[in-house]
Amino acid sequence: MTNPWEEISLSDYENHMKLDSVMQLQNMNQMMKGQFNAYPVSSVMILGVAGGNGLEHIDRNKFQKIYGIDINEEYLKAVKERYTDISDILECIHLDLIEETNKLPKADLLVANLLIEYIGYDCFQKAVEQVQPKYVSCIIQINVDDSWVSDSPYIHAFDDLDKVHHQMEESSLIQLDFEH
Repeated sequence: MTNPWEEISLSDYENHMKLDSVMQLQNMNQMMKGQFNAYPVSSVMILGVAGGNGLEHIDRNKFQKIYGIDINEEYLKAVKERYTDISDILECIHLDLIEETNKLPKADLLVANLLIEYIGYDCFQKAVEQVQPKYVSCIIQINVDDSWVSDSPYIHAFDDLDKVHHQMEESSLIQLDFEH
């Protein structure tokens, strides 16, 4: 089965996320700035890097290595094109976290924003155990109704995501047991 994220165009995703009625792209950008600056680390891995939103906040004096992980090759191509100024420390890795978690390299900081909803707790736990970060920072979306994708002109681009979507609960995420 093809993962629905492989079929969603980056322009549909980003245009949906940045709508005034959604505001996730803008909010996530500022949150990522905080995530990058909050910890004394020299390497960061971003699971579900998409188009690289937030990477402009990477401090070259702080970070020696940035890993951008995504299942969609087109997203990774866009990241490489958009962030040539950090190309010497940025490594984009195309892989399916559900099937290939064991291929993840090690990093000091693991960032997973709006991603755990699409891989589930177990897969996220395996990713953390593989990466062995000193710090994990994630943003999850907790849905209070059945409509978990905000209404927009792009909503139908996300129709197949319900096949891989998992409802999140903060308490369940906090209770995960990581071995390391």
